[in-house]
Amino acid sequence: MKVDLHNHTVLCNHATGSVNEYVEAAIASGTEYFGFSDHAPMHYDPQYRMTFEEMDVYERWVQEARDRYQNQITLLLGYEVDYLPGYMDERVLQRPCDYLIGSVHFIDEWGFDNPEFIGRYEGVDIDSMYTRYFELIESMAKSGQFDIAGHLDLLKVFKFLPKRDIRLLAKNALKAIKKAKMSLELNVSGYRKPIAEAYPSPLLVSEAFEMDIPITFGSDAHRPDQVGLYTDQVEALARSVGYTQCALYRNRDRSLINF
Repeated sequence: MKVDLHNHTVLCNHATGSVNEYVEAAIASGTEYFGFSDHAPMHYDPQYRMTFEEMDVYERWVQEARDRYQNQITLLLGYEVDYLPGYMDERVLQRPCDYLIGSVHFIDEWGFDNPEFIGRYEGVDIDSMYTRYFELIESMAKSGQFDIAGHLDLLKVFKFLPKRDIRLLAKNALKAIKKAKMSLELNVSGYRKPIAEAYPSPLLVSEAFEMDIPITFGSDAHRPDQVGLYTDQVEALARSVGYTQCALYRNRDRSLINF
């Protein structure tokens, strides 16, 4: 990936490897713009995110790596923020950075992508669950707080798929993303999960292209050896529907570059 904006650090408590190891893996894979966007702190599910006190540490690590590798790669600083009403914090939302990824990992405080809670899928009306999920994505976009919509159809992670056309279920969420002038992340971590495809699905990528929604790319790496995996597949997916450019952010300002 020429641009890879979604990657983590050990501060989230479920990743391994040093910042330098991630950066060196990005350089080796041919990435030109590499962003860290670790899980932002909030007072919910603290075992899977940095603390508020660690934000300074995180930003210092990225700045030190920027200085160290400035002649080899451009490094960017972001946060992945869980959209969970009642728990988001202005200390994150107002933090100076290059971009904020808005993600939904919780439906009514159920961490649906966590294997520990996969049993909750049993007995649910899956179409109703997708409807609720995309309502949260829509609300996240309408909040106006975020630059990038993270892994749009994450709910498919364990291959519990809706019966209804996913494009209809996601229609209002995509409209809200478009209206908010957000970019849509093509996230390759789905290739590493039971669903074995990128987020979002080809149908939704095609729909986004028809709506003129910009895209960007993310490894969503939690280990250095995950950086840059599946580049050929995800770029081919983007090109197959017509994309030739992707979004890049600096100081919350978006530009588009060819990939």
